[in-house]
Amino acid sequence: MNDTMNADLLVIGFGKGGKVTAGAMGRRGKRVVLVEQSAHMYGGTCPNVGCVPTKALVHHSRKRRPEDPAQAWYKQSVDKVQAVTALFRAGNYDGLNGMETVTVLTGKAVFTDPHTVRVDTADGTVTVTGETVLINTGSEPIIPDIPGLRISKHLVTSTQLIESTDLPRRLTIIGGGYLGIEFASIYQQFGSQVTVLEAFPKLFPREDDDIAEAATTILIDEGISIVTGVTVKEVRDGDGEAIVVYEQDGREHTVAAHAVLPATGRAPATGSLNLEAAGVRTTSRGAVEVDEYLRTSQPHIFALGDVNGGPQFTYISLDDSRIVLDQLVGEGRRSTADRVAIPYTVFMTPPLAGVGLTEKQARAAGHRVRIAGQPVAEILAMPRAYAVEETRGVMKFVIDADTDEILGAALLSVDAQELINTVALAMRHGIKSAELRDAVYQHPTSTEAFNDVLATIVRED
Repeated sequence: MNDTMNADLLVIGFGKGGKVTAGAMGRRGKRVVLVEQSAHMYGGTCPNVGCVPTKALVHHSRKRRPEDPAQAWYKQSVDKVQAVTALFRAGNYDGLNGMETVTVLTGKAVFTDPHTVRVDTADGTVTVTGETVLINTGSEPIIPDIPGLRISKHLVTSTQLIESTDLPRRLTIIGGGYLGIEFASIYQQFGSQVTVLEAFPKLFPREDDDIAEAATTILIDEGISIVTGVTVKEVRDGDGEAIVVYEQDGREHTVAAHAVLPATGRAPATGSLNLEAAGVRTTSRGAVEVDEYLRTSQPHIFALGDVNGGPQFTYISLDDSRIVLDQLVGEGRRSTADRVAIPYTVFMTPPLAGVGLTEKQARAAGHRVRIAGQPVAEILAMPRAYAVEETRGVMKFVIDADTDEILGAALLSVDAQELINTVALAMRHGIKSAELRDAVYQHPTSTEAFNDVLATIVRED
């Protein structure tokens, strides 16, 4: 291997944004070097240890019948999911490294100056100089500073948990955000006894109370133990299990666990890059500081995806690549300010998806609102929910009473992760609620629920 390489574009990290940009520039004949520190992470977090394997586990967990042995079913599911991620990983690597002008290096990149990194590979050290540099190193799980947690033999990260073929009999999750709720739903269905310890007084704090209550009730009805308003004080290892000590309402309690999963967020992965040598500034939270065009304090260096401190979604990283490509080969107009009505989904079962303002937020912003909504079980135009035997949940729309514009929506229902994209598209293009209500949808589909839900006005003021 050459010990020095020159590139038109140097990409550090194989995440979605960097991968897409590298491929696009490679197809234009540019010399591209992409550096990924782990052969396990070609393609980034999503296809390897994030959205793809976790959503696949959601699917497999729901296929398990009561008579299926929990451990055997879980091992079989993990093996199947890991085979899929291995396929994706190989495809991502071959798709880029197979291009004539693109080289993938496996090793840790460390800046030595604003244009140059040193990469320690299995075949030796390589020095790569890039005219343009993309930082796309993603994020890493935060392990909270709880006494005894980091040294516990029962501590697991989300990656370790989904790759282990041993199903924990008792799983305690510290944190009830997106990750915590998704894992609670998955592992309870596989057969674990799951406890969620959440610091806030309730789950889903950004949602309106009616939506949060409906979603929480579904989780509790599935057997998940949810304890809110707690402070975790200590984790201590006992005989084959961990004892998690927490305080609630001034009283101390304990819960035993065979696995303890901190789900308290992820931090930008910048620690090993030596950004000081590159002259790249970071924020107080450790993210790479960028402007609305994703340029760092060095105009030839961009930061894409989780590492820049923006929303930690794969689809945001993809949109980051569009912004950067517009800077490199386009008109240079696209920016993060263009993003409107970005949806999100919590992949519990059924999923909870949302976009825009909640009722509470809309009223606080001074809007006169009209609220349309129904429980899924009462939506006559949505027989699909009965066909697939998933009638739990509720749909809610927040509409501007003066303009009929859709201000936001919360969909707790089968197919919500798909439905929310239609709502978001309507919001971006100014489609009024009456148009969405009166549109012609295929039958039987979940989308036709809009015909009923948007005609059902719960309140207006």
